[in-house]
Amino acid sequence: MLAALLAVAGLLATDSGIDPDLWLGVLSAGFLLLLAAVDPWLQRRRTPVLATDANLDAASAALSRALNAQWNDECRARGLDGAGLLDLHWSAPDEPVNTAPPPPGRSTGVVGAFERQAHRRLVLLGAPGSGKSTTAMLLTLGLLERGGPVPVLLPLSTWDPEAEDVRSWMTRRLYEDHPALRNNELYGSYAADLLVEQRRVMPVLDGFDQLPASKRSAALDRIARAFPASAPLVLTSRTEEYANAVAQVGPLAGADAVRLHPLDHGAVAHHLRSAGDQLSAAGWEPVFLHLRENPGGHLAEALSTPLTVGMAGVVYAYGEPSELLDRTRFPDRRAIEEHLADVLVSGAFGDRAVAHQFRASQVWPRDKAVKWLRFLAAEMRARGIRELAWWELRRSVGSTWLAALGAVVLGLIGGAGVAWLMAYASTPALAPYSGLVVGAAVAVAALYASGRHAPKVKAHHGVWRSVLVLSASVGGAAGLVFGALYGLSAGLVVGLGLAVATALRFALSSNAELTHPSSPLWTMARDRIAVWTGSLVLAVVFGAAAGLVFGPKQSGMVGLGLASGLLLGFALTVLNLRWWWFTVARVWLALRGRLPWELMAFLEDARKLGVLRQAGACYQFRHALVQDRLAGPVTAKVKGGRAKRFKGFTVRGARTDAPRGEGAPAESTA
Repeated sequence: MLAALLAVAGLLATDSGIDPDLWLGVLSAGFLLLLAAVDPWLQRRRTPVLATDANLDAASAALSRALNAQWNDECRARGLDGAGLLDLHWSAPDEPVNTAPPPPGRSTGVVGAFERQAHRRLVLLGAPGSGKSTTAMLLTLGLLERGGPVPVLLPLSTWDPEAEDVRSWMTRRLYEDHPALRNNELYGSYAADLLVEQRRVMPVLDGFDQLPASKRSAALDRIARAFPASAPLVLTSRTEEYANAVAQVGPLAGADAVRLHPLDHGAVAHHLRSAGDQLSAAGWEPVFLHLRENPGGHLAEALSTPLTVGMAGVVYAYGEPSELLDRTRFPDRRAIEEHLADVLVSGAFGDRAVAHQFRASQVWPRDKAVKWLRFLAAEMRARGIRELAWWELRRSVGSTWLAALGAVVLGLIGGAGVAWLMAYASTPALAPYSGLVVGAAVAVAALYASGRHAPKVKAHHGVWRSVLVLSASVGGAAGLVFGALYGLSAGLVVGLGLAVATALRFALSSNAELTHPSSPLWTMARDRIAVWTGSLVLAVVFGAAAGLVFGPKQSGMVGLGLASGLLLGFALTVLNLRWWWFTVARVWLALRGRLPWELMAFLEDARKLGVLRQAGACYQFRHALVQDRLAGPVTAKVKGGRAKRFKGFTVRGARTDAPRGEGAPAESTA
């Protein structure tokens, strides 16, 4: 970029006696010498080398800081602070409940229990909504503060055990959530692969029960083979699903299974009384009387998990909870849970006070918001996933439509840029043909790129091959063409600019900010940075070339070159970036009314309002119950009134409370 800017400055000063060819030749040589002298990238070896112990130590430390910041932020987003917390207890599946008072501290209890295990291998079992996922998150956060192997919390729903080894899947997820691990200059080649192979990261595998039933036994066997008894491991699952898999392949060697127990009704009553004001607390008394008289009834079963208790505290903070006693409306536990989930999701939108309280960017229309969430939930169910990755939105559009739309739009943008510039060149008659050829070439490249669902992680090819050979080849070829058409000076500017743009592609692919917490917005921002950097470089290149072709004093033509280069640069830069194909899919789905135009703003607001949660670079619904309910027909109507903040709960001293607020769904746990 600096070299191209200096080229433009020198060309504008040629009326003072500077020879353009001499100026650009000296500038090109000086740029290469400066790059070789000061760029630490070029001080590396010419061939790729595996990450050393020092590289992996640095990667582990940086990854630990990033995950610590990420999960602390998620804890704050879920409202995991405050007083009046519920305690969860666990025991071995066949042992009585441990009712000893939990030790103080947010994660002391769960971390201490894990560290007391002989092999530091734990299987956390429980019913739906019993707190498994939140416990796993807090365990991860607590272990990050203790040091040792870096705990990496991953949802198993994104793994296909028949298509991918569990270690390969972990490696892929590390690269997706933390692209900076590809920075070979800081962390060496294959950093994520070696972190997994050398057990510098500890798997915290959440949601074993979310795998298809036909694949669970094979998945458990592959996990056991990949992580032997000496390797630390955490696995969460619903009790029955894990037991069925164990019956076929046996338990995880060296792992102790513990089971989260239902909540004590006395603790539930205390929590719900404190969730609202005195008037709403009084409204719970008929329910508590019913629980005492019918401890084995379906209402008692429904109000035995943190998920439903938290949802009930929000829904009835200003409502009438005695309606839950209506056996006609709520004949079983499932009906109660679905009712609470429906009201929570609907109540999170359409209220200006709620949006203001949780700092949402805008007030989303309730009906449309629920419709959009239903579409996303149905798409996720159709693909059998529990995570919403923004770059996977392209799968919601037919591959043919996606490729055609992306290719046509990019072809028009690139062709228009070239045709616009050529229309004012010395041969304007060639403008339509030039635009057509360039547009067709860009469209063909876009069609090829559309078949790639995600950028592949490749080994570093060495500086001389990646920078000097490839960049020089691209720049040299373009320079020769422009030099033959418009002279040596134009060829030097275009060739040098394209070489710089190609080199920037490698530089931008190695992001050094591994310590930055991963998030959907952050990973998308990296793609956007690459888009605009590449576009601006080519804009300056074309501006300089236009100045040479039409004369340095014709500043209007330099500006035309800048604009044309920006269009072509954009078309060429976005070809292999996930952001472009996400944008094509988002716009197409928005035109059809399936999703909002400001999709990422909506997803982030849904997270703030408690409907979604964040897991690395992806979003998840707060609980599988919420996703499944949205994926099917939702008939419950939104209740009137306003909910308010409710208090959270803990796991043996580890706080696992839900986000609290007016109409916001409660904490989701697997």
